[in-house]
Amino acid sequence: MADLVLQAKERIATGKNKVNKLRNEDLVPGVIYGREEENVNVQFSFREFEKILKQAGTSTIITLDLDGEKKDVLIKDFQTHPFKNQYLHVDFQAINQNETIRVTVPVVLVGRDDIRVEPSVLVQNIDEIEVECLPKYIPQTADVEVADLEIGDNKTVADLDIAGNENITILEEMDAVVCSLQEVAEEEIPEEGEETEAAADVPTVDETESEDEE
Repeated sequence: MADLVLQAKERIATGKNKVNKLRNEDLVPGVIYGREEENVNVQFSFREFEKILKQAGTSTIITLDLDGEKKDVLIKDFQTHPFKNQYLHVDFQAINQNETIRVTVPVVLVGRDDIRVEPSVLVQNIDEIEVECLPKYIPQTADVEVADLEIGDNKTVADLDIAGNENITILEEMDAVVCSLQEVAEEEIPEEGEETEAAADVPTVDETESEDEE
């Protein structure tokens, strides 16, 4: 993936009213934080950030161009408005390329459309997984091949493509089940007459009143 660069400016505006004014101008407030670094308040274009987020997610390092000074960061967290198409705030984590970092990467089931056993249900138990590594080794996804699954089979964390990478430490039990292939549960349809018999067993109001009077 080509380097992803987000243009940003240092943010002077703080406080609810001033920050809301930024949002009304299609700007997003954010902050950069890092180990042994002072937090830096920033602002940037809503549209540009939206494009970067779609490409990078929260597991790809991007470059924040802060008034000409370039910083490697991860999009660590972001808040969105409950009903407006608006980002309320974004947290960026400054990256030191020589220090290990913990990130959460999405788990991708590869070949789910090529499963030969039909009908069947593919159940995914783990959607994302936390790993620890140097920034240059951060994987975009953790993939596992599922096309060859049979009913009752499962794939565990040990089957992920990153499990054998000595540069990446997976912070999850290796025998944890990522996904499994199961039979389709058949809905039981009562035979003709069963519903009528069941309904006949339920006392009517009159019957209940008669029993109470007795």
